[in-house]
Amino acid sequence: MSADRNAWPVGRVAILALFVTALVTAQLTASKVLAIPLPTPLPRIGETVFLPGAALAYALTFFASDCYAELYGRRAAQVMVNVGFAMNFVLLALVWSTILAPAAGNSPVAPDAFAAVLGASTNIVAGSLLAYLVSQNWDVIVFHRLREATEGDFLWLRNIVSTGTSQAIDTVIFVGVAFYLLPTYAGLGSPTPWSVVVGLMLGQYLLKLLIALVDTPFVYAVVGLVRSRADAAAKAAATASEQN
Repeated sequence: MSADRNAWPVGRVAILALFVTALVTAQLTASKVLAIPLPTPLPRIGETVFLPGAALAYALTFFASDCYAELYGRRAAQVMVNVGFAMNFVLLALVWSTILAPAAGNSPVAPDAFAAVLGASTNIVAGSLLAYLVSQNWDVIVFHRLREATEGDFLWLRNIVSTGTSQAIDTVIFVGVAFYLLPTYAGLGSPTPWSVVVGLMLGQYLLKLLIALVDTPFVYAVVGLVRSRADAAAKAAATASEQN
């Protein structure tokens, strides 16, 4: 990583903030199930795609990690991803400490309603954490393998391939663990028939892949903006140094 990339710290902080904001939002919205109607019924999916509310926010974490990896390197991106994983436990501790704390009599939100919305079940938490750890690290690794193979060219290719494959891994692990494996073999949550699980996987991945394709121009825009501002800041600093 060249020193010029650190010449505009606003870009780095903004991408980190986007990643953390999207990650926290994903954890807090996971309990709501979305139903996205399709214009045409699809095999094994039907007329509607069902996915957790976290899917949309979670897709932003892959966008942010690809921008960060491109600008600051593999090591920095893996540090961001794995520190983010640790922060999930801080979030869970804070949420559950609030749930377990006694509520005031005039609290506008009833304790049961608060717990139902923010206290995700064990199978959902376990599935999402495992899916996050594996898929996010896979995303960074594939992104940089492709970057090395293409000698830094074809940003669109590594964004689509890394995000597309990591989202597939994320979907299979999350849905498989949260809705089938843990409910069926550990008694955590309500068991879902395997045929329904497969439909959930296919539907969720279809939407996630579409998001990966759509966000590619925005990856170019963010990377280009940060690099141009960093170059301008580096040149201004060099000019000021020469004048002194």
